[in-house]
Amino acid sequence: MADIAVFSIQNPDSISYFNQREAAEIDEILMGPVGFSIDQLMELAGLSVATSIAEVYKPGEYGRVLAICGPGNNGGDGLVAARHLYHFGYKPSICYPKRSDKPLYTGLVRQLESLPVPFLSVEDLPSDLSKDFDILVDAIFGFSFHGSPRPPFDDLVQKLACLHRSDQTRQKVPVIVYVDIPSGWHVEEGDVGGEGIKPDMLVSLTAPKLCAKRFSGPHHLLGGRFVPPSIADKYKLCLPPYPGTAMCVRIGKPPQVDISALRENYVSPALLEEQVEADPIDQFRKWFDDAVAAGLREPNAMALSTARKDAKPSSRMVLLKGVDKDGFVWYTNYESRKAHELTENPRASLLFYWDGLNRQVRVEGFVQKVSDKESDQYFHSRPPGSQIGAIVSKQSAVVPGRDFLYQQHKELVEKYSDGSLIPKPKCWEGYRLKPEYFEFWQGQQSRLLRYFPQDVDGKQGWRIERLGFGTQTYKEA
Repeated sequence: MADIAVFSIQNPDSISYFNQREAAEIDEILMGPVGFSIDQLMELAGLSVATSIAEVYKPGEYGRVLAICGPGNNGGDGLVAARHLYHFGYKPSICYPKRSDKPLYTGLVRQLESLPVPFLSVEDLPSDLSKDFDILVDAIFGFSFHGSPRPPFDDLVQKLACLHRSDQTRQKVPVIVYVDIPSGWHVEEGDVGGEGIKPDMLVSLTAPKLCAKRFSGPHHLLGGRFVPPSIADKYKLCLPPYPGTAMCVRIGKPPQVDISALRENYVSPALLEEQVEADPIDQFRKWFDDAVAAGLREPNAMALSTARKDAKPSSRMVLLKGVDKDGFVWYTNYESRKAHELTENPRASLLFYWDGLNRQVRVEGFVQKVSDKESDQYFHSRPPGSQIGAIVSKQSAVVPGRDFLYQQHKELVEKYSDGSLIPKPKCWEGYRLKPEYFEFWQGQQSRLLRYFPQDVDGKQGWRIERLGFGTQTYKEA
């Protein structure tokens, strides 16, 4: 999954909360003057819920989801969320006791049935929900609900509430996620009777409702990235910005995490000796092409580790700019720390990590400078702005400040605005690592292979071995 929308407002009291009247007014404006249809808002809301769940609860550990959906818009949000969760790799089931006969809802049901996502009646639900499900999504009632829940929803709400009360006696109970408003809560006053659901996650939609101030669970996220500036200005909304392409954003501080308990259950194809390429460069290209095809961001990013003569190491991220039978190429400033260390000790290690594919490759070898011709060709293939940036950037050197760099950059932009050739700095060159050792790691059992170089009939070849932690290695002999 990609990354959680980690921007957070540390003080939840600094953001805007809606009362019931304001929430209803904003819905009317969205579906009136602004021009949204109900199905558009429902799709965006359901996607926000699904992405919020996916950011916190990974399908490898929390794969079994039960969405309990009411008859109104909140229930529709739950249906949409379940559809997206299916495509995210979860195994959702749906309890939808009071189905609406409106085309919007019947269409959502048909979409889910075609996947297929099972629909369970109230009678089909197990008496103990903790045995069959890892996540329970409360999408029963929204902010417009009044009064007390009627059958069968009253019993369903009690089932959810009982799970929290019995939390102390079970080793693991499902996490409870609720959509906008916890069922059984007053939209403004919260859990008035003190007997309602105690959810683990709240996904507020459009903006948090007043009852959210009484939410004490570990995960409060905001979804519904569709509020136009006109509404934000009219209601003087103070909401956290959504970074990048994120559909959710955290409100408040994230919960403290036991670092020692963090682990991932990898689900990946097996890494077998008989299926890898005989030449590690070919195997690297194969995996690199997979990373590009998967749309991973900067698949050519690699950790470069160097060491001084006294063996004190340092690491940094750089970008691979070429790979062929002679090795791996990158470019940098020869006055940088890494360049000084390579002069003292011309050996290095590269590490590529492709999180979306559960793969990493480690390469070790001897490093030498590329030819001046090769450096010149690459430098002048870069955009003019990147060329000027290379001139301005005195890597690892102390500069007077940001304004100093900005002024130098501005002067050079003006100097070469006529399109004249930008000269490559003498200190800006490339390096090539000639590999002597490879490790290929795949996140699953039996996941590490290595390549050792060896002579075969007087020619250099590679020997493949499996390591104890499941790695494939290639190494010269």
